[in-house]
Amino acid sequence: MVPKVMIILGSSSDIAIAEKSMDIFEKLEIPYSLKIASAHRTPDLVREIVKQGTDAGIEVFIGIAGLAAHLPGAIAAYTPRPVIGVPVDVKTGGVDALDSCVQMPYPSPIATVGIDRGDNGAILAAQFMALHDEEIREKVIKLRKEYEKKVFDSNKIVATLEDKKYLVKDYLDVENLKIEKEELDIEDSINPDADVAILVGRQSDLVVAKKVSATLDRLKISYNMKVICPIRSNRKFKSYVVSVKNSKVFIGISSNSSQVTGALVGLTDRPVIGVPCENELGREHILTTVNMPPGVPVATVGINNGRNAGVLAGEILSIKNTNTIEILTKLKDKKINL
Repeated sequence: MVPKVMIILGSSSDIAIAEKSMDIFEKLEIPYSLKIASAHRTPDLVREIVKQGTDAGIEVFIGIAGLAAHLPGAIAAYTPRPVIGVPVDVKTGGVDALDSCVQMPYPSPIATVGIDRGDNGAILAAQFMALHDEEIREKVIKLRKEYEKKVFDSNKIVATLEDKKYLVKDYLDVENLKIEKEELDIEDSINPDADVAILVGRQSDLVVAKKVSATLDRLKISYNMKVICPIRSNRKFKSYVVSVKNSKVFIGISSNSSQVTGALVGLTDRPVIGVPCENELGREHILTTVNMPPGVPVATVGINNGRNAGVLAGEILSIKNTNTIEILTKLKDKKINL
């Protein structure tokens, strides 16, 4: 059996986080490989397992590391395949590892998930592969429904609260609550066959969005783009997502509270790339983009790094596309400049 995913740990001490990933792959019945190699102590080993793994057919790499966490970046140096980074909390709450994973230079994006979120790393890998494998997609959708059911079932805890005098337990009983289907307007001024949908939270974020679109143009990847906020225009936001439902990859760009990516992951089973931006006060919202709960990962790239978001979209789409792989390989080898 040839594995589809390779998980690489920087240290055997990270095995508990890797087990979260492995549990997801076992549940989804996706073959995977597990290796231990250090970007600093065994750089040649990292190079060889990544290069040989790529040649053998590995579709997605997952790098799990703490502290300086250079491993995901070292993996990305040797493959045109998408690389997912899982930062591990060893010191400073894992923020050091998070910064090392996510703040990558162009053109080497790392699809970073939340600290210690090996489960989300595996789900994200499955979403990448699901674009090219309908059987995997069906399994991902089923898994998402299980996470959804857990939320509904959690309301049963209310019935166990006996010491709350003013708690009205039977008000809007969630278990029997009828949820109406929302009527949405489908937009017809879009390309229904575009591979990527770019959603921008504010006009001021268009500077970053244009970097995404320029990169996609040069990679010859079609896209739709719209400025729309899920908080100020919730119904219009949902309508637009439904209108571009055939998109294979969604990119959310946001400078305030990252509500764009948070709203997107609830509306599509397709992979969502998040680009956190700086707002007018100089604040950025990388933590609110990347630290997503189990089941709804966001593939986060560096602050304002729209170009890396475009490259990552290309890597995801190129898993079964040799033409795009060729362009990405030349890009990473500095043989072309986008």
